[in-house]
Amino acid sequence: MDDRIEAAEVQIAHLVRSVEDLSEVVARQAGEISQLRRRVEMLLEREAEREADGVAVLADQRPPHY
Repeated sequence: MDDRIEAAEVQIAHLVRSVEDLSEVVARQAGEISQLRRRVEMLLEREAEREADGVAVLADQRPPHY
C-alpha cells in the first residue's frame, strides 16, 4: 500500500511540475501576442496616416516603363 501511495505522490509531483511549466509558456505567449498586437495596430495607424496624407504606396504605383 505504501508503494502505491508513494507512486501516486511521485506522479502528482510530476503533473504539478508539468502544469507549472505549461502555465509559464502560456503566460509568455500571452505577452508576446499582446506585443505583436500593439505592433500591428501601430503599423495600421501609420499606413492610415500615409493614405490620409496622399502618399502613394510604392506597391500601388505604376512602374515607370508603362
